[in-house]
Formats: sequence, C-alpha cells, structure tokens
Amino acid sequence: MSNVSNFARLKKIDNMGFFNLFGGGTSTETIGEYLEKGAVVIDVRTEMEFAEGHVQGSKNIPLDSISFNIDKIKKLNKPIVTCCRSGARSGSAENILKQNGIDVINGGPWENVVSCKK
Repeated sequence: MSNVSNFARLKKIDNMGFFNLFGGGTSTETIGEYLEKGAVVIDVRTEMEFAEGHVQGSKNIPLDSISFNIDKIKKLNKPIVTCCRSGARSGSAENILKQNGIDVINGGPWENVVSCKK
C-alpha cells in the first residue's frame, strides 16, 4: 500500500473521531435523558485521573475493579452512565455491566458527560 493510501486511510479514521474509533458513542441527547432519569455517573479512570477532574457527583470505580463491584452497582437501583478519558475504558465497562443486567450507556469522555448535565 502506498504512503498516499495510508495517509488517506488515517485521515478518514481521524475524521471519524477518536471516540467513534472504539465503537461509537452515546448521543448527548441520550446521555441527558439518562441523567434526567437520575442515572449514576461512574468514572472508570484511575483514582489519580479522577482527582484531576471529574463529573460532579460521579463515583470513581476504576475499570480494573468494575467486575468486583457489580453487586454494589446493582444496589444503586438506577441507570448508569459510564465515562473515562476517551470513551474506550467506559465502553469496556458498559459491556461488563450490560452482561450483568445493568441498564447502562457509555457516556464517553467525562467532559462530554459534564456538558450534558443541567
């Protein structure tokens, strides 16, 4: 494959957006609807990343411990919006939670979720 073809392919991927590269995201409208229903925002970044900034009122449950917190999350008895830095980890968390019967959407980057809060 030529360098021109590679460049065109990479440019197409870049135009899709980094978040969409990982399977797309949830629309801001849907995130807003979940938040209006009282959804709990779970930020799956590390504690250090969370401390640098996060959605006000969100819970920090890092992705590597999400599976150990399924019962705790189910006890919240609320829909869930996951978020992280780029949307990749929150997408993984969304899949884990869905597999366990939890009503969840991937909010993508945490700043995206902030922009949906009223």
